[in-house]
Amino acid sequence: MRALIIDDERLARQELKSLLAPYHEVEVIGECNNAESALQKIAELKPDLIFLDIQMPGKNGFELLQELPQVPEVVFVTAYDEHALKAFEVNALDYLLKPVQEARLGETIRKITALEKTELKTQAAQHHEELLREHDQVFVKDGEKCWFVRLEDVRLFESEGNYVRLFFQTNHPLILRSLNYLDERLDPKVFFRASRKHILNLRWIEGVENWFNGGLMVTLRGGEKVEISRRQASRLKDLMSL
Repeated sequence: MRALIIDDERLARQELKSLLAPYHEVEVIGECNNAESALQKIAELKPDLIFLDIQMPGKNGFELLQELPQVPEVVFVTAYDEHALKAFEVNALDYLLKPVQEARLGETIRKITALEKTELKTQAAQHHEELLREHDQVFVKDGEKCWFVRLEDVRLFESEGNYVRLFFQTNHPLILRSLNYLDERLDPKVFFRASRKHILNLRWIEGVENWFNGGLMVTLRGGEKVEISRRQASRLKDLMSL
């Protein structure tokens, strides 16, 4: 797994890198000393795993995770054990207390190795088999109304709590699905995760303009406008070869 270390203490980062060196299962591809730089590094390097401190100047580790459109596997590394319960509530892979003990780190590496050999491969296979393509037709029901919709006709998915609103033709039904679930199922060559709230159909983009702080404002042929952050704007430009 390609890993990023995020900790405001330089000595802590160096110690963890040293402890990880014998484990070829984990490749440390970078390090950050705060949440802001971590957001940029994660977008740029796309690590499979992050070793994340919780207490840092500025945003803490939990706040960092809330800003990520897609979260890698997480191992928290912190001096405070009172955060353990919350760490597992956000599905952290493990929780290490400082100073990190070599034997305890070994247990974490075994979890990582097991995850790679089982869950990741299984998920990848399922994702490949169940991927929804733009020409696939899906059944949509909202209250008394029902539709058979080709995904190529859906220009936008918008999260509303535990529901997602679909935009096709003049219809805007709600379905009981999460945006993360759809992000895993939809073909990434066609459907782009623009933000934590939106997935848009790249085929329906009518216009793109520069927006605040290096972001973009995308206009769809249906008239909807979707703001894209600087981090996601870089991905969109790569996809569309702008």
